[in-house]
Amino acid sequence: MKDKQRETMGIVTESKLRVMLAKGIPNPYSIAKNTILTPAAKDFLKDRGISYEVVADVKKEEEQIRQGGYPPIPVGVSNRHVHLSQEDINILFGKGYVLTSMKELSQKGQFAAVEQVNLIGSKGTIKRVRILGPSRDVTQVEVSKTDSFHLGLRPMVKLSGDLNDTPGIVIEGPKGTITLTQGVIIAKCHVHMSFDDAKIYQVTDGDRISLKSSQDRSVTFNEVIIRVNSNFSLDFHIDMDEANAGFITTGDYVTMVSKDNNLFSGT
Repeated sequence: MKDKQRETMGIVTESKLRVMLAKGIPNPYSIAKNTILTPAAKDFLKDRGISYEVVADVKKEEEQIRQGGYPPIPVGVSNRHVHLSQEDINILFGKGYVLTSMKELSQKGQFAAVEQVNLIGSKGTIKRVRILGPSRDVTQVEVSKTDSFHLGLRPMVKLSGDLNDTPGIVIEGPKGTITLTQGVIIAKCHVHMSFDDAKIYQVTDGDRISLKSSQDRSVTFNEVIIRVNSNFSLDFHIDMDEANAGFITTGDYVTMVSKDNNLFSGT
């Protein structure tokens, strides 16, 4: 099919389309008739003037097979990054500075900024760490366990926003430096879902599920937290250490194999 892309996944989400956006999305966008196009994905295409058409069934690959009756979930791999308050942006980049978007992320309104900073720990420095925008109420630094060894820190695995009892760090920008007394975490893996997604997977905010990858080194992620919000797009977030352990890259898929520690039959 010339100049058209045939989509073979069991579900197409807004986050998947955002990943594709950098290379270009064909218009019309072709999907198999056995494929689910989420409401958020439909809105994403509509907002960009892209139509979609349904074509004949396409055979699914092993990693695309539904288990337990649920569609596969797309993966988003997060490298180390920083979320900054506007107050700290002013110190690091100058008063009234506004972050510049480099590319959209999977979640609505979120973007990777052009701007970068240096992270300075007791044992080492990591330079050119990406800032994610827009600004937040509180500055937060997310690193991997491997990063923490280089920096000389002992951050805990926490959900974003839970900064109690976390270590601090020095952040260096082109115009100034800030010293955090807390705010460094290793992000706990989690799934973003809209309310429509939550209905499909029969979960609610705060539920815990297990997800299994199907790459060359299969990995099962347990105690994965569900986060539900009307602005969220379906996406399973893991860090670089977790991704490397399972040979996983952004755009891969995982399947739900248990919910609340109850293993689905046949998995």
